[in-house]
Amino acid sequence: MRHTPPLLPFVAILLGIALLSLMDAVMKGASLAIGAYATLVVRSVFGLALAAPIWLSARPGWPPAPTLRLHVTRGIVVTGMSFTFFWGLTRLPLAEAIAISFTAPLVALSLAAMMLGERIGRGAIVASVLGLAGVVVIAAARMEGGGTPSTGWGMAAVLVSSLLYALNLVLQRRQALLARPAEVSTFHQAVVLLVLVLFAPWFFRVPGARETLLSAGAAVLSVAGAMIFAWAYARAETQALAPLEYSGFLWAGLFGWLFFREPLTLPTLAGAALIVLGCWLAAPRKRPEQSAA
Repeated sequence: MRHTPPLLPFVAILLGIALLSLMDAVMKGASLAIGAYATLVVRSVFGLALAAPIWLSARPGWPPAPTLRLHVTRGIVVTGMSFTFFWGLTRLPLAEAIAISFTAPLVALSLAAMMLGERIGRGAIVASVLGLAGVVVIAAARMEGGGTPSTGWGMAAVLVSSLLYALNLVLQRRQALLARPAEVSTFHQAVVLLVLVLFAPWFFRVPGARETLLSAGAAVLSVAGAMIFAWAYARAETQALAPLEYSGFLWAGLFGWLFFREPLTLPTLAGAALIVLGCWLAAPRKRPEQSAA
């Protein structure tokens, strides 16, 4: 039996977060043009087209009923999580939306204890609190600067998304223990697309060439990130990996500045320092579970 090097799941999660943060920026650009719903539909079509051949090439059998139910459950949760996040993202700066979403890992620690029976270590709690403190510093500074009339709705949508994301983290851990990354990614994309299509008669807008290209790029990033996450969560507990979600803010600040000219302020940098410290404390204090690679 081959064993995974202890730090490799942490490195994988950091890479996955970077890819998904870039995907957030790409999705924001497309959503501003055609709306969050249409962008998600197009991304899901491309995502399924990318993930399904990888899964089918291994000649898999149909997943057993308990695994299939888990695929469907997580797909429904991800649909609500994705739509509320990208809808809110069109009304908030990228970094601010990511900051608000960082309530999720802290909630995920409690859900992991309730749903997975994981014992919450002191290191994981300290790391999450440090990361959350960084988020509070950043969010408070942005609040003082005011916002548009739709800012409140955007914040509420992202907060709902973060709660769903916390549940998604726990479901992802259970899913990763039952299925391989290609299967997880394929059913993830398929269920999201099926749920979204139900609302197409009311909300779908035909995208132009630019929006289609952006959505296709987002699909590639989404599938890659989902497969990396599935691999990592099969090899380490939720409480060990969840605090690393805070590193996404660093990428959000960078991509927000590059693509949307959203400025980086001193409070942003101070909060980011706390977030990085929290991530650094999380990895070495929890040795990942080992499994066959």
